[in-house]
Amino acid sequence: MLTPRRRDLFLQILEETRRKYRFVVHGYVVMPEHFHLLVTEPEVGDPSVVMKVIKERFSRRLNRRRRRSSLAQRSLFEAPSEPFWQKRFYDFNVWSERKHREKLRYMHRNPVKRGLVERPEEWKWSSFRAYCFGEPGIVKVNCQEWLLRVKRRPASSLGDDGQSRPLIRKKRE
Repeated sequence: MLTPRRRDLFLQILEETRRKYRFVVHGYVVMPEHFHLLVTEPEVGDPSVVMKVIKERFSRRLNRRRRRSSLAQRSLFEAPSEPFWQKRFYDFNVWSERKHREKLRYMHRNPVKRGLVERPEEWKWSSFRAYCFGEPGIVKVNCQEWLLRVKRRPASSLGDDGQSRPLIRKKRE
């Protein structure tokens, strides 16, 4: 996602996926070689499915564009391109408002920390401007256009007192 055009494409695909799988985007930042998302669990599918769909759709559209633009310029001896995405992703359940703010702050400061901009509001591919200025972007932030359905949970996921356990799940694929 080295170019502004690729980052815009990624955001377009994220928004399409958000609507289809019905999850709320609380925050995002798209960096040149990775991205950060703070989202709710999707109503359709699960987080792994959502990540797979986003990565596949982005890769397909990028490859389709690349094929069209460079078909005539390809060499017979050109090496096959490396996969665009790593095979894994890192997820972390956020259960408190404090942790929610901490994750958003970290994400929004990432372009500044990397020296891409001087202030978070200068990075176009982030949810910072939605929070700070209420600006609508390609991706709708904190938006839910569908009725919320409560998913039934198995009794084994509840504690002895009948309360849901705040599981913090760290997973590497």
